[in-house]
Amino acid sequence: MADYEQDLERNLEDLHARVHRGAYGHCRHGAYTFPADGRQRPLAVAALEDKIVQRATAAVLNAIYEEDFLGFSYGFGLARGARCTRCARVAVQSRKVNFILDADIQSFFDTVSQEYLICS
Repeated sequence: MADYEQDLERNLEDLHARVHRGAYGHCRHGAYTFPADGRQRPLAVAALEDKIVQRATAAVLNAIYEEDFLGFSYGFGLARGARCTRCARVAVQSRKVNFILDADIQSFFDTVSQEYLICS
């Protein structure tokens, strides 16, 4: 980071140019995580330029789509998590609730087709 920052303006201009002409390729550094079951799972750690591109992309997409979220679209909108929790609490307190479901797909990113994700 310190090296990149020394000539930050030029580095960002170069990164911007590579992204726009399609010459930017992600630079992942391989690492591993070790779940409790003893397996070794690959973990892609984003390089500095990857993080810059991801943040810039997220900022652009948020600026475009945030206004399209409906009032009850809680999941992934900006600053919606706390509001979702408050609304869920009010719903549970004011209505008869038979169950609450919290779901997670086990090892989803270990099994999803990377080729399909990239080509889609």
